[in-house]
Amino acid sequence: MEVILKQDVKNLGKQGERVKVAEGYARNFLIPRGLAVEATKGNLKHLQHQQKLDQERASRERAEAERVKAILDDLNLVIQARSGEGGRLFGSVTSGDITAAVKEAAGIEVDKRKVELEEPIKTVGNHNVKVKLLPGVVANLKIKVEASE
Repeated sequence: MEVILKQDVKNLGKQGERVKVAEGYARNFLIPRGLAVEATKGNLKHLQHQQKLDQERASRERAEAERVKAILDDLNLVIQARSGEGGRLFGSVTSGDITAAVKEAAGIEVDKRKVELEEPIKTVGNHNVKVKLLPGVVANLKIKVEASE
């Protein structure tokens, strides 16, 4: 029996795939639990329509990520932080501080988990930070940390 998976099923397939399974497995396990539907003409047509909508959504998200990447690549952030002797900061500049500065400077909301800091920024000066917007779309953000009075 052929079924269309509505969710990922371990050792069977991913959501939206068409797989062939034993009839008892489909009727007693997959279909009652809502993990799959029978592969009828109507369900196949619905699957194709859903895949088309998913592709359109993904292309819109990618275009938006590319637009944000272009803005972030051109942005030069200046962050004020208290520092001691020798340019060492009291504390560090965190990803939350960076996202707040991006929102203030460019008006763009960036999730702080997407900011990739190799090490916490603990010194005054210029730093480069990567912002991973989508897989394959990474912006390079230039940050200048200045000592505040």
